[in-house]
Amino acid sequence: MEKDFKNLSILVTGGTGSFGKKFTEIILKKYKKIKKIVVFSRDEFKQYEMQKKFLKLDRYKKLRFFLGDVRDSKRLDIALNDIDIVIHAAAIKQVDTSEYNPIEYIKTNIIGAQNIIEICANKKKIKKVIALSTDKASSPINLYGATKLCSDKLFIAANNFLGSNKFSVIRYGNVAGSRGSVIPFFLAQSKNKLITVTDKRMTRFNISLEDSVNLVIKSLLSAQGAEIIIPKLKSYRILDLVKAINPKCKIKYIGKRPGEKINEEMISADDSSVKVDMGNFFILIPPYKRKLFSKHIKKYKGKILDSNFEYKSGQQDFMKISEIKITVEKTKNQNE
Repeated sequence: MEKDFKNLSILVTGGTGSFGKKFTEIILKKYKKIKKIVVFSRDEFKQYEMQKKFLKLDRYKKLRFFLGDVRDSKRLDIALNDIDIVIHAAAIKQVDTSEYNPIEYIKTNIIGAQNIIEICANKKKIKKVIALSTDKASSPINLYGATKLCSDKLFIAANNFLGSNKFSVIRYGNVAGSRGSVIPFFLAQSKNKLITVTDKRMTRFNISLEDSVNLVIKSLLSAQGAEIIIPKLKSYRILDLVKAINPKCKIKYIGKRPGEKINEEMISADDSSVKVDMGNFFILIPPYKRKLFSKHIKKYKGKILDSNFEYKSGQQDFMKISEIKITVEKTKNQNE
């Protein structure tokens, strides 16, 4: 795959979300030789709002909007015609809501994922599919995480019935500033001088929206297929985040919510995958694919990790408050 994506067509499911908008912005700005980007989503109003934002760009003519739902395989099949690369970002994500509406999450996050897989597997023009996952898929304790674990397993296993590997997964924690994430929530609360914290022991990984997009772009160029890619990220204590936003705010502890973890986890000690340190990121490989990856691991000086290795936000050096303040400021600017 050419580094400039020359004459390639990319489709992004859930394309009107935080990731999809930033991905579209960066691709159109940096990769002028791209053929087109197709924004696939089910919300016509969000598409309308996104069209208005990008209408000002000179390269707007390379942007297409396609109304549809990943649950609808026939509609998805039409949308995926003449596509070279697929970024699957569509998902229902709210943890609390998933416990009350499990079947809706199953329809989108699992059946929708399988629809993507089956259609992409049958379209030879599609060379690479990247599915976005979440830390909650590692040792899931809520319905949302369980559906995303199923999705991850589906995408990785999909390579077994292809002549080549083209399905990969990228897993990272909550994106700073994305819809429903903690920083915008705390910023809104700070206006009333009171911030609610579920548990003072909480830690979280930190990744910016732009970094998440750049990770996907790099993965498009380097992913072998059949692996889960996990970036090495900094993390912060939740109380340090409060101090970075407004140290004078009062804190009210409300207790951990059902399905909420103290620390984010992206690699479980009990994960049966082969765990590899690739320098700036980890990869998880199915044991039966280890031989296939041996040359790739050797080429990039990867290191096979102990089977009990785990990667959590609470087991490393934390960001300084001054560093967190920079993240907070970027979030403010992003949401203005």
